[in-house]
Amino acid sequence: MAMGYIVDTHCHIHDDEFNFDVDSVFNEAKIAEVGQMICIGTSAEDSQKAVDFAKKYNGVWASVGLHPHDAKLGEDDFEILARLIGENTVVAVGECGLDYYYDNSPRNDQIKALEYQLQLAVSSNKPCIFHVREAFADFWGVLKNFPDVKGVIHSFSESIENAKIAVENGLFVGLNGIISFKNSEDLRTVARQIPIGSIVLETDAPFLTPTPLRGTINVPANVRLVAACLAEVRGESLAQLIEATTSNAHALFGLDPSQII
Repeated sequence: MAMGYIVDTHCHIHDDEFNFDVDSVFNEAKIAEVGQMICIGTSAEDSQKAVDFAKKYNGVWASVGLHPHDAKLGEDDFEILARLIGENTVVAVGECGLDYYYDNSPRNDQIKALEYQLQLAVSSNKPCIFHVREAFADFWGVLKNFPDVKGVIHSFSESIENAKIAVENGLFVGLNGIISFKNSEDLRTVARQIPIGSIVLETDAPFLTPTPLRGTINVPANVRLVAACLAEVRGESLAQLIEATTSNAHALFGLDPSQII
């Protein structure tokens, strides 16, 4: 596979709850020229699974984090994340952030967990993968205390104003299958205005399967559909978009370009 491959910067195929056929997942990815992927941890236990999974395969890395939904788990998970961050397959902290839409954990616990993980990113010199939903005012307020932290707003589906603040803060914008949904015209309008140097691609597999495969379990191969949709929306060639977003992913996460699945 030449250097024209795509990077899926956010998936959960390590999660045994979904019973992925790993051989099939990787074969489909290769056919779609998806060369690298990052498995995202959402709790200490899940992060350990992501790390163990990434160790088994070339072109696969892990992120370790405590999702805002699980922020109430707190101190015990913090200690495990601090240990896992040193693993050589770990390239980021997260999925961390604030989710005021579901409020599955108390907001003060969410903020505490976010602040801890931002500090972990500082001490480990790794970027963060952020999950933010209906909580950007508080999120920006917390982030301003950590001006050196880089990262990506995962599964971005917000306003152009928040996209601009993200870019101004040196953050990347993660776009996935939502960009292809029938009711996502507002997001497509925003996506046209984000600098190509600030975009990374993702699937969030097994969730958010892009059109025209809605209703099926999402897999990393489908990031190619995301790329194709976004290239059309932005009026760019698919090759241009793939080259830029792959370069962005390498720069943000420090991925070795020669390590592919």
